[in-house]
Amino acid sequence: MSTIFQHAPLYLITDTQAAGLSHIQIVRRAIDAGIRTIQLREKNLSKKEIYNTAISIRDITIRRKVVFIVNDYIDIALAVNADGVHLGQEDVPVEDARKILGKGKLIGISTHNINQAIKAQKAGADYIGFGPMFHTKTKDAGSPRGINALRQIREHIHIPIVAIGGITWENVNEVLISGADAAAVASGILTGDIKANVAKYMEAIC
Repeated sequence: MSTIFQHAPLYLITDTQAAGLSHIQIVRRAIDAGIRTIQLREKNLSKKEIYNTAISIRDITIRRKVVFIVNDYIDIALAVNADGVHLGQEDVPVEDARKILGKGKLIGISTHNINQAIKAQKAGADYIGFGPMFHTKTKDAGSPRGINALRQIREHIHIPIVAIGGITWENVNEVLISGADAAAVASGILTGDIKANVAKYMEAIC
């Protein structure tokens, strides 16, 4: 399947607590390590601070030709000319987000079951996030769905699937061969040496 993640199956989600670094530091180190898709996720800063951070990240990602996604904030994604936005089940519907962002931007939707996935696809999402795949401490998203659920989702979904939740370098290849187009990772890459961690994931995938 040819997708936006075909040549870049690692999707990094920033997490300053896991990394002990700023979002900007995370982005620079991750890109140097080979990451080609980055989502800015920040729940604690003010919107102005997130906006300022997003501007800086957009500058870096444009120069380095890296896909930049903003989590939750459609207005910030639009204002900084990000490549897209990632929304949750409680956020603005896909149809309305599309009206705001236009056809040229990516819209991803977090899903946790087959019904949500099909609904997101029908609404015009460019990709879905699916998970949590395994147990994770990064975000409380409920009980793990597992590999079998991913395979079932793949049977019904033709847009890209980004698997998320507890994905390590030991299980990432199984996730990808079971139907995911990309694996979203935060702490698995950001805890410790980012370059070394990315290398482990890349080696496991290849």
